[in-house]
Amino acid sequence: MQFRAVPVSGAEAHGMLTAYFAERAAGFPVEQGEYRPTFPVDAAFTPPDGVFLIVDDPSEPVDGDGADASGTTGIGCGGIRRIEPDPATGLVRYEIKHLWLTDAARGRGTGRALLVELERRAREFGAEELVLDTNASLAAAGGLYRSSGFTEIPPYNDNPNATTWYAKRLAG
Repeated sequence: MQFRAVPVSGAEAHGMLTAYFAERAAGFPVEQGEYRPTFPVDAAFTPPDGVFLIVDDPSEPVDGDGADASGTTGIGCGGIRRIEPDPATGLVRYEIKHLWLTDAARGRGTGRALLVELERRAREFGAEELVLDTNASLAAAGGLYRSSGFTEIPPYNDNPNATTWYAKRLAG
């Protein structure tokens, strides 16, 4: 498994985000209304303010669709972006956004590996705390976050698609 930083507005990232948003819209709980995607902008995902990663699996067969110059195919994506410091503690916070895997990549530890890599990069940028939001309908994601040391917190944003917010304080 390899991680590759790409412009979040580039064709490859846009394609993955489009697939992610379509999947979320199709499975979004009806009682919560309509899923409202927002495509991210480059400035928020450009070092040192953030980064957007594509996960490649060199062992996956390449069929020409979605292959990068090295011949690998993207099997997932995710990013981090710096947000306002925690108002209560002043901690430098980075937010995890758009962590998504293709069906073929699920259940193989890819999500955990991507989460670890995003945390590593956030630390390099000076993060003292990671935060994220998710929807309770994404039970596997919630389990991944909790088992990775994230704890539930009160909402830190007004994301209409979120029902649960998490944070993880990073040791110095």
